[in-house]
Amino acid sequence: MQKIFKKYTIIIISIAVLSILVINFFLSAKSLEKQQFNTFSVKIGQVIQTMERNQSELESITENLDEDYLTRAKAAAYVVEKNPSVLESVEEIQNLAELLNVDELHVSDSAGIIAYSSVPRYIGLDFHGGKQMRGFLPILESDAEDEYVIQEAQPNTAEGKMMKYVGVSRKGIKGIVQVGLEPVRQLEAQEKNTYDYIFSRFPTEQGEEFFAIDTKDGSVIGYTEGMEAADEAQTYSVSSLIKYEDGGYWKDDNGEKRYIVTRMYDHVLIGASISEAVLYQPFWRNILLTFLYLALVEVIAVILLNYLVKQKVVSGIHHILEDLSHITKGDLDTKVEVGGNPEFQDLSDGINTMVNSIVRTTDRISKIIDIAEIPLAAFEYQEDMKDVFVTSRLNELLDLPKEEVERISRSPGQFLEMIRTIMKSPIEGEPDVFCIHDKKYIRIHLSVDDGHYLGAVLDATKEVLDKRRMFYENNHDQLTGLSRYAYFKYQASQWMEQMEKAEICAAVMMDLDEFKRINDTYGHDVGDKYLESFAALLKGLPQEHCLVSRRSGDEFCIFICGFQDISEIQKILKELWRKLREEEAVITQDVIRKIRASGGVAYARGQSRLLEDLLLEADQALYEVKRENKGLFKEYDADKCQEA
Repeated sequence: MQKIFKKYTIIIISIAVLSILVINFFLSAKSLEKQQFNTFSVKIGQVIQTMERNQSELESITENLDEDYLTRAKAAAYVVEKNPSVLESVEEIQNLAELLNVDELHVSDSAGIIAYSSVPRYIGLDFHGGKQMRGFLPILESDAEDEYVIQEAQPNTAEGKMMKYVGVSRKGIKGIVQVGLEPVRQLEAQEKNTYDYIFSRFPTEQGEEFFAIDTKDGSVIGYTEGMEAADEAQTYSVSSLIKYEDGGYWKDDNGEKRYIVTRMYDHVLIGASISEAVLYQPFWRNILLTFLYLALVEVIAVILLNYLVKQKVVSGIHHILEDLSHITKGDLDTKVEVGGNPEFQDLSDGINTMVNSIVRTTDRISKIIDIAEIPLAAFEYQEDMKDVFVTSRLNELLDLPKEEVERISRSPGQFLEMIRTIMKSPIEGEPDVFCIHDKKYIRIHLSVDDGHYLGAVLDATKEVLDKRRMFYENNHDQLTGLSRYAYFKYQASQWMEQMEKAEICAAVMMDLDEFKRINDTYGHDVGDKYLESFAALLKGLPQEHCLVSRRSGDEFCIFICGFQDISEIQKILKELWRKLREEEAVITQDVIRKIRASGGVAYARGQSRLLEDLLLEADQALYEVKRENKGLFKEYDADKCQEA
C-alpha cells in the first residue's frame, strides 16, 4: 500500500510541477517583457529629460547673452552719443570695443553705410548689401530711439567663425550702432542639444540600441554605436515603428526579431530595441533553476507524504514544524533533530543543510558586495522575529562600532527607533538621503508592510559631494573661483529682496588697467596670475556683506549690502583701494608690479531700484573714470553722466 500511495503521490505532484512550470513559463515571459518595457521607458525618459535640460540650458544661455550683448550695444550707442570724439580714429573705436569687451564695433550713417568700425575693412559696407546685414534695416526705418535687433548666431565667412550681432539705433541722429561677438558658450550648448551628442554618452547594456528619427522627413538624427549606419534609413522608419509605444516584437530587414519600445517627443520618434536572443538569455536560466527547485520540492514532498503512513508521523512533523517556526522567526541557529527513523533523520538533515545554505548564501552575497566595493547594507525585521537581521557592512555605513550594531539588532524596538531618528532630518532636495556625522551621507530605502520592515542602506557621500561640486563649478569662474556673472546677479537679486527699506546697497564695477598690455607682453599665463592676484584681494572682502563676481575678461563686479549708512560701504571700498595701492602681483620671476584697477559704484536704498539699473549706473561710472583718469574710484553722478 505504501508503494501504491507513493506512486500516485509522485504522479500527482509531477502533474502539479509541470503545471506550475507551464504557468511560470508564460508569466515569466510576460514579466520579462514588462521589465524590459519599464527599463526602456525609463531610459527613453532619461534621454528626453536630458534633451529638455540641454534645451533649457541653451535657452537660458541665449537669453542671458542676448541681454548682455544688448546692454553692450546700448552702452556703445551711449558713448558715441555723449563722446563723438571716439569716432575720430579706428584706434579709439578699437579701444571702445575692448572696453566693452566685444569683438567688433560698427557705426553707420543715416544711409546705412558703415562709416566707422573697429575692423577697418568693414568701413564702407552697406547694410542693404547682404541678407545678414539687411536684418538690421528696421532700425533705420523706425523712428523709435530705442529700436534694436538681436540676431541669432550665424557663420561669418569673412572671419571664418560663428558670430552673433546686436544692433541699436544711434542717439540723436539716424544710424546703426552694431556690436559683434563670438558666442562660445551658446555654440557649446547648441552642440550638446543634439541626439547624436546625447547618444554618444548614453550608457547601454549588451544588445541594446537607441535611435531618434525626425518624423518630418524620416531621417535618423541620432543613434547608438550598436546601429549600422548603412542600414539606418531602411531599418528604422517612422511608419514601421510608431505603433510600438506600448512595446512589441518587430523584425528588422535582416530577419532578426527584436523587442522594441518607442515614444514621440516633439516631432522626434525616440526608440529602444534589443534582440530577442539577448532578452531571453536570463529567462531560460531562470526556467531551469525553477525546474530544479520544483524538482527538489517534489522530492521533499514525496518523502514527507510517505512518512504519513508510518508510525510517529504526526509527532515528527509537529517537532519539525516547531523547529521551523524558530527558524522563520530569525533564529537560524536552531537545529532540527527528529529521530525514530531514517526518513525523519534525512528530512532533519536536509532542512538543516538548507538553512546552512541560506546562511552561507547570505554570507557569500555580503562578501561579494564587499569584494565589489559596493557601499550597500540591508536589514530585515518582522514583528514575530526576536532579532533584526543585518548585513555585515551596516555598522560601517552607520559609522557605528560593529559591537554596537549587534547589540542594538537584538532589540528591535531600539534598532527601529535609531533608524527613524536618522530619517527625521533628510538633506535639502533629497528626501531619502541623510547626513551622518557632518561629512558622511547615506541613502535609506525602507519598506514597511504589515509589520514587516525591509531596508537598504547605501553610501551616498560621493553622490552628494559630486552634486555639490558640480553646482559649484557651474556657478563659479574656473580661474578665479569667483561667482559667474549670472549666478552673481541671482544672488544679488535674492539679497535685495530681503533688504529693509532703510538699508543701503551698492553695485561696484571694476576693470583692471593695462591688462591687455600685460597679456601681450608676458603671455596669457602671466595674465591669469595677475587676475588671480586681484581676485584674491576681492575674496578678502567681508563675505557677510559682499558678493564678488568675475563678469568677463578683466571685468569684476561687487554687490554690497547690510548697512544703514553709506559711509560703512565707503569704508569697505576705501580699504579695498588701500590694499590695491599696496598689493603687488608677481608677473615673472624678475618682474613684480602693483595691481592697478579702476572702479565705479552706484548706490540704492532698500528695494527702490532694479538690480540691472544699479549695475548699469556702476558701469557708467566706471566708464567715466576710465575716460578721465584710470586707477581711481568714482561714484555714479547722474548729472555728470548726462553731460559727458
